[in-house]
Amino acid sequence: MAAKTDVYVDTGALIAFADASDSFHTLFRRLFAQPPRLLTTTLVLAEGHGWFLRRFDTTRALQFLAMAQAMTPLRVQSVGSSEQRAAVALLRRFSDQPLTLADAVGLHVMETNRVRSCWSTDRHMALTGVPLVIHEH
Repeated sequence: MAAKTDVYVDTGALIAFADASDSFHTLFRRLFAQPPRLLTTTLVLAEGHGWFLRRFDTTRALQFLAMAQAMTPLRVQSVGSSEQRAAVALLRRFSDQPLTLADAVGLHVMETNRVRSCWSTDRHMALTGVPLVIHEH
């Protein structure tokens, strides 16, 4: 079984940290200043990169990726076929919710890594019982 990870970081948290105009920017700036052990996935980084690419330009999108790479307590988990299969099962289980594949992979990764808290602005990331930091602060 995987070692316990303190926090799963979803796309919304990374965007809020990087974008000063985001309503959660102050919270995530404070949290990322002294972070615990962090975990995210390659799909989260892909979503964030795409978000900055669509809203701004390639420079900001690359700055987003550089920011994530520079976060030393952040472990990025690759998504393979087993994670994808588990995520599809979660998409079916929660088919009444508008979850993305990246969300479902995140839910699976939180469970398998015994994550205690989720840094996300997306309420769907609490579907399996992991508390969202936005509700704790």
